[in-house]
Order: sequence, then structure tokens, then C-alpha cells
Amino acid sequence: MAVETPPTVSEAAPATGPLKVGRGTQLKGAGSLGWLFSAPAFIGLLVFVAIPIVLTAWVSLRDWSGLVSPFNTEYIGFENYNELLFEDGVRRTDFALSIRNNFYYVLFVVPMQTTIAFVLAVILNNKFLRGKGFFRTSYYFPSITSSIAVTLIFLFLFQTQGAVNAILPGDAINWFNNANGLFHNALGVIGIDQPPAFMVENDFMGVTFWQWIAGPSVAMFAIILLVTWTTIGTFMLIFLAGLQSIPESVDEAAKVDGASTFQTFWHITIPLMRPTIFFVVTIGLIATWQVFDQIYAASFGGPQKTTLTPAFLTYFQSFRNSEAALGAAIAMMLLVVIVVFTFVQRRFISSSGER
Repeated sequence: MAVETPPTVSEAAPATGPLKVGRGTQLKGAGSLGWLFSAPAFIGLLVFVAIPIVLTAWVSLRDWSGLVSPFNTEYIGFENYNELLFEDGVRRTDFALSIRNNFYYVLFVVPMQTTIAFVLAVILNNKFLRGKGFFRTSYYFPSITSSIAVTLIFLFLFQTQGAVNAILPGDAINWFNNANGLFHNALGVIGIDQPPAFMVENDFMGVTFWQWIAGPSVAMFAIILLVTWTTIGTFMLIFLAGLQSIPESVDEAAKVDGASTFQTFWHITIPLMRPTIFFVVTIGLIATWQVFDQIYAASFGGPQKTTLTPAFLTYFQSFRNSEAALGAAIAMMLLVVIVVFTFVQRRFISSSGER
């Protein structure tokens, strides 16, 4: 009786499964395909980001009104930057006020919109909650509505005889025409009505120390509430996607180990969500330093320049005062501010979860 032997490797049937590629192996032509598929994004960044930044930096070094070709203008070096940072005058004071106003705007909006969006995402991620689709749509709807339309609605709500004053106790507040700083108002409650002499006599970039610590004006605070309401929907969806990417087995393992709901949330959920938090805070910082449309529609920089921002000042100098080169210098300074703040917060919230 003949004994059958197993087929050799050369005689075995060819494999029909997927081709396995080891680590470090590169398919032929993969590099070219990578450049081909990334070319549209690369060209878009080059045309709409890199080249405009370079041209803006170049224009900021010239005397350009915006009414003629920038190639027919005189080179003046860093004169525009000197006016914004060192020369006494209205331009330096306005730039300092815009930085102060925008700083308080960022200080309030970024924590508020991040915290509220995260809380809403945690609530909507509850698998026992009914009507999730309705609530997600409701919270997200303001984010896709025209910012100008929403701003006009808020103007009606916050006017002296509006719905907000009808709900709040006490005297009616003229929200969008009130230049008083919130921190000054808080100090007035505890009896500090007059500033110390040294805070009025000394200034930085034409703005007194007392003005620097005024806090956001009542008008700016109304805009802060407006922007927070319109942005939490988008960030809520981002947080919700991050929460849903966490495996359920992680929470189940924590429960088996005896962790409470709060301990699971604080020691497991938040650390796993750090990359998402980093992303949300980063885009929040960039967006809040570029605020323009709500300022334009609600207050046009007033009252008393307490809602003036660098982005609005760039528009005003470029298109209202025909000082396009000065507007370009403000835009470049704003770019530096955004990069610095992004780097600072990157030091505290790392995408890897490490400080």
C-alpha cells in the first residue's frame, strides 16, 4: 500500500489570501502615489496660506494705501511696526486696546465653550438617554446658522427693553452700549470706586494700568455669551466623537476594579480625551483671536473701543483708513500672538497626554 506524502512548498496551491507586507516594506510607486494624493491639499495650503502670509509680510514693510498696486510703493522697512509698538499716538493705543480686549475675550470664551461642550458631549454619550438625535441637532444648529443673523437676534435680546433684561432682576442694562469693565464693576461692589494713583499715572503702550485690568466690558461680555452659544455645538460633536472612540471594555474594567463613576471619568475618560481636548483648545484659541464678524455686526469696535479686536482693526485700517500696509502689519502681529499662545497651551496640554 502506497503512503501519500504531503506536498512540498513548491507543489502547494498558491495562496489566495491578502498580500502581507512586512514593516519597512514599500510598494513600488507608493511614494509617487502619496505625493499625487496629497498634491491638492499641498497646493491649497501653498496658494491660500503660505503665499498670502509671505505677501502680507512683504506689504507690511511698504507704504501702501491699498488703492494702487503694491509693486509701485515705497519700501519703508519696519516703520509700520514701529508705529504700532513704540511711537506714542492713536495707532499704538488702538493696537494695545485691541490686544487687551481680545485677550479677555479669549480668557472667557475658550474655557467656557470647551467646558460646556465637553459636559454636553458626556451627557449625550449616555446610552440610556432618549432623543439623542434631537438634542444633538438642537445644540449643533446655532453653529451652522449665519453668524450675522445670530448677532442681530442677540442685539434684540440684549437691548434695554429686550428679553434678557426682562428676566434679570434690577435695573435694565444697556448691554451693547456699556463700556464698563466687569472687573471694575466687581471692585465697585466691594467699595473700590477710585483707582490707585500709580495705576492711572503709569501706562503701557498708551493704556493705563487701570485700563489693562478693567476686564471685558459689558458689551464684550454680551458678545462672549453670543459666541459661546454659537460654537459649543461644533465642539460638542468633536468631543462626542472622541468619547465614542473609547472602548466600552475600558469602563467595564474600571467598574470591575471597584472604581466609582466619578473616578472612572476623572482618571480614565479625561486622560484618554486629552488629544481631543488639545485639538479643541487649539482651534478655539485660533478662532477667538480672529474674531471679526460678531464685532462688526454688533458694536463696530465700540463703545469707547472696548470691543476693538486686532482682526477688526486690520479691516478698519485697511479699508476705512486706506492704510493697507498698517493693516498688514497688524495681521502679522496677530499671527505672532496666535503662534505664541498656541505654543504656550501646547506646553500644558500635550496631544500625547504628557505635560
